[in-house]
Amino acid sequence: MPRSLGNIIADSMKVSVSYAERLLTDVPADRAARFPSPGGVVVASNHAAFIYGHLSLYAPKILHQIGHPAPSVPEEFELRFSKNATCLDDVDGDLYPAFDEIVAFFLEGHRMTMGALRSTPDAIFDQGNPAEGRMKDLFPTIGSAQAFYCGGHMMMHLGQMSAWRRMMGLGPA
Repeated sequence: MPRSLGNIIADSMKVSVSYAERLLTDVPADRAARFPSPGGVVVASNHAAFIYGHLSLYAPKILHQIGHPAPSVPEEFELRFSKNATCLDDVDGDLYPAFDEIVAFFLEGHRMTMGALRSTPDAIFDQGNPAEGRMKDLFPTIGSAQAFYCGGHMMMHLGQMSAWRRMMGLGPA
């Protein structure tokens, strides 16, 4: 049975988003932007707010690149969660947006993206990646870039989330 490239990429994204939702189980919103401190030792590890905020930036980018409408990225998200941002321990709870806002934007964007991927013609995925430098070298087509963002990139950060959960005493999801 032939499958379009968009369906293949969306299948991978569906698994990633499902895992992302499971990893949210029992995460207390008031601890989502905190560094873990197992045994009293603070670990400067990407926390839940940063991970989901960072990943939330990619759905609109994917949608734009494949020619679909995308939600507007809140200005604060770009500032706090870009690839150049540093994850900070939000001790006072005033550095990052509310965790439920972060998660809602993450889920909305990725659900929109899954549908859009499935309806995108293969010819779009065969086009050259408009990125510059290393990203274009690694992923020369729009399809290869989106496959990375929807699978490998997301799962890499969800692995960080899994480790954060365990250091926070939440266990596996």
